[in-house]
Amino acid sequence: MDKVRLEAFSDGVIAIAATLLVLNIDVPDPAHGELAHQLARQWPSYAAYAVSFITIGIIWINHHTMVSRLAAVDHSVLFFNLLLLLAIGLLPFTTALIADYLRDGNGQHLAAAIYAGSFLAMSIAFYAMQRHILRNRRHLLTEQFPEEQLRAIDRRNRFGLVPYAVAAALAPLSAYLTLAICAGIAAFYAIPQGTPAAGGGIAPGV
Repeated sequence: MDKVRLEAFSDGVIAIAATLLVLNIDVPDPAHGELAHQLARQWPSYAAYAVSFITIGIIWINHHTMVSRLAAVDHSVLFFNLLLLLAIGLLPFTTALIADYLRDGNGQHLAAAIYAGSFLAMSIAFYAMQRHILRNRRHLLTEQFPEEQLRAIDRRNRFGLVPYAVAAALAPLSAYLTLAICAGIAAFYAIPQGTPAAGGGIAPGV
């Protein structure tokens, strides 16, 4: 099965998820006070937007790298891709959640846990798809990778899961710390860590 439709559908879902993030930022009402003060009060929305947008952008780059290794796709690859897109599609909701509840003492910890958990779910879905392609669908690859390179890619996959698991685990202690860890992960993986064509990871889950 040709992979063009998979790429087109995935790009569309990822683009929509990234675009929806900005809807969490409200235009201040002139009747509610000074504009500068109202804008400053929305800093959790700006922070959550930036972290989520960068993370979605990074996963899009990695998705491109992963799919570029494929000459064709089958039903199982399409199914794993749907699971990944399902996780990505949740990010606008979880981003709005932490933006609204970050300063709320009654819900901030749960909101932070759900936020980090959504990134963890996305990373797990990416890891599962990547591993399935490289281990179970080698006949669909454009080239055969040496076993040593496959193990290196798998190690990067597993390592990418750890930071989000830590961020989610620390949510009951501090929602701000969880957001800071997610921001740090996005900043770290925004810096190229290798050559994508050679299997170098540049985002969580690669």
